[in-house]
Amino acid sequence: MDVFMKGFSMAKEGVVAAAEKTKAGVEGAAAKTKEGAMYLGEKTKAGVEASVNKVANRTTDQAGIVGDPTLAGANDLSQQAGQENVAAGSNPADFQGGMEQGGDGGEGY
Repeated sequence: MDVFMKGFSMAKEGVVAAAEKTKAGVEGAAAKTKEGAMYLGEKTKAGVEASVNKVANRTTDQAGIVGDPTLAGANDLSQQAGQENVAAGSNPADFQGGMEQGGDGGEGY
């Protein structure tokens, strides 16, 4: 009987030791997984921010490329018609009016 008790005791100690090592292993794996996920999230956020900034800068550049010849064309037409420069020294974003005058402002759409 003592042999069985000693054998079961040794087995129990082995199971406890294995459980402790398993718990430590799982905790270590969880910490590494969290660390990896956080790293990936930071890199993804940085990539998205860089992409958004790049698109915004390119859009601004394209607006200038399109806007400059448009203003030049408006000036050419106004000079041909005997008018003064329509857009001399103007920024298209500074133009006001149009939407503020009359109409229902798009209500009902």
